[in-house]
Amino acid sequence: MKSFFRALVVIFVSALTFDASAKLQVLTELSPPNQTMVNNEVSGSSTELVRMILSKSNLEGDFTLLPWARAYHLAKNQPNALIYSIARTTERETLFRWIGPVAVFELGFVTNSYRDDIALATVEQARAYRIAVQRNDIAQTILTEMGFDVVVTSDIEKSYQLLVTNKIDFVIDDKRLIKNMAKELNLPEDQFKFALPVPELFVKGYLAANKDLPEEQYQALLSAYQYISKSAVYSEVLHLN
Repeated sequence: MKSFFRALVVIFVSALTFDASAKLQVLTELSPPNQTMVNNEVSGSSTELVRMILSKSNLEGDFTLLPWARAYHLAKNQPNALIYSIARTTERETLFRWIGPVAVFELGFVTNSYRDDIALATVEQARAYRIAVQRNDIAQTILTEMGFDVVVTSDIEKSYQLLVTNKIDFVIDDKRLIKNMAKELNLPEDQFKFALPVPELFVKGYLAANKDLPEEQYQALLSAYQYISKSAVYSEVLHLN
């Protein structure tokens, strides 16, 4: 009889903790044009890919755009969470279940266009300047490993705000994205310039899941990703053409 009641408890707890029909929490950060807000809805090219993957897998998701540090924390701790676009690193490998790339980034140093006093020829020369990175971002990890002393912010907007007000000298971003970021911040299109690439920060941005995402949902997402990765839309977003 005791074993019967224990079995009932297990079934009851399982029912409380897992609902296969429940919406997934899909988390991301501002990174136009990959991830942005349009009419109060998370949008952008990478977002389109993620929505296509969810649709193909017959799963539903609530999309939320957050500061990166917050999105990262929630994705690690919510069993029903997905996150994108996140770099796949050795440190993160066992923290998430990896689905596939939905973005590519060629990151480097970005400054204000009028900063004619800055001319970087090598990455090492950037050590003399103040550089803002987002907490738990790949740029924080790599630059810290390279011995850089960085200013850590909670999200990309705050990093750019420090740049615009000349409280720092560089942010880390992709050359192809800086015009979109200027537009997002209601600044002139030519507000920023790309100073120098950092080859160590040429990465793919993945769609990943919390490590405790149920296997059935994970396999559905993997299968859907494999299908979507063969589409023309996917090739365009990841610059495969």
